[in-house]
Amino acid sequence: MPGLEVADIFRRHGEAWRQAHDGHLGRVERRVMSAIELCRTAALGGHVEGCRACGTVRVAYNSCRNRHCPKCQGAAARDWLEARAGDLLPVPYFHVVFTLPAEIAAIAFQNKKVVYGILFRTAADTLLIISADPKHLGAGIGLIAVLHSWGQTLSYHPHLHCIVPGGGPSPDGSRWIACRPGFFLPVRVLSRLFRRLFLQALRAAFEAGQLQFFGEIAELAEPKAFARLLTTARNRDWVVYAKPPFGGPELVLAYLSRYTHRVAIANSRLIGMEDGKVTFRWRDYRHGRRPRRMTLDAGEFIRRFLLHTLPDGVHRIRHYGFLANGHRVTRLAACRTLLAARTQEMTVRPEPAMKATPVPRPCPCCGRQMVTLAVWYHGQAPPRRPFWNDSS
Repeated sequence: MPGLEVADIFRRHGEAWRQAHDGHLGRVERRVMSAIELCRTAALGGHVEGCRACGTVRVAYNSCRNRHCPKCQGAAARDWLEARAGDLLPVPYFHVVFTLPAEIAAIAFQNKKVVYGILFRTAADTLLIISADPKHLGAGIGLIAVLHSWGQTLSYHPHLHCIVPGGGPSPDGSRWIACRPGFFLPVRVLSRLFRRLFLQALRAAFEAGQLQFFGEIAELAEPKAFARLLTTARNRDWVVYAKPPFGGPELVLAYLSRYTHRVAIANSRLIGMEDGKVTFRWRDYRHGRRPRRMTLDAGEFIRRFLLHTLPDGVHRIRHYGFLANGHRVTRLAACRTLLAARTQEMTVRPEPAMKATPVPRPCPCCGRQMVTLAVWYHGQAPPRRPFWNDSS
């Protein structure tokens, strides 16, 4: 029996929720809800495929391909990882997380496009500046940054996951400089520079009129109130932490496959929907990752899910340093040359074992290839039986 999906919750309770919040629901949120509701249904079109060997026939509906849809992100993650697999270097990789304090997160929620851009830029600059300092590493690094905005209970918690190779080329490009074993950069130094760069950029955005404030933080539109908030934020510690290094490039890929295209909640965490309430699993990280359950009114579940929609044009994954898109291929080739000169055994990577070519669209009954029997598109009615046509 199929498990509960976010789409089921939207189909059951979404229309009532949209009507109740009609005056406050944005275009992006409406589009996300509609896409998830229609994903892999006849409304988006699809095709009928069958096996000529055993006669099995099945219908496959099209996906919505919305980046907030829990069903669509698995395929997107696989495609992205396949494209990135060749970018991995034979060095340790580190995971650094940058988080925003609560008062800044409130501003971020009302100004996602501007503040997310500041978060990406200042976190990357922090890593690039500190790693280039000879007192710490003295090398030019690369990094992949992935934006997440949720906690385990779907609360709004914007933070950035950065995956960083443990080293980089020297300033003159003549040698590879590796970080110390098991240690990348001091998190206290990273935290202080990140706080300073972020607040400088946030003040500049305020002075340029790029920020809007309403509701509970409407008073921040006044320069004096905004200045007080900056002072408060400047006087508190900002959380930046580094997790233990990965064991090797293969583990980096496994990790990225879980993080790059993750959405606010996976369908696998949903337990049930009954009497207008939704129950789901979450982990309590403050108490040793203890598994717990939470039950919310369906409307509150929808509200929390939609907190994490991204504005149009905002990229969740970005690359910096020698992994930046413009010159990635050339710079990675230079890195591999330096690594080969530094440690000859790193120059040879075993070729992966040849795998048998999988059968495209295998039949679930006999394993032979399925063929397309009929196709219909968005707005068209699905075809009627019979599907078989001997002339096809």
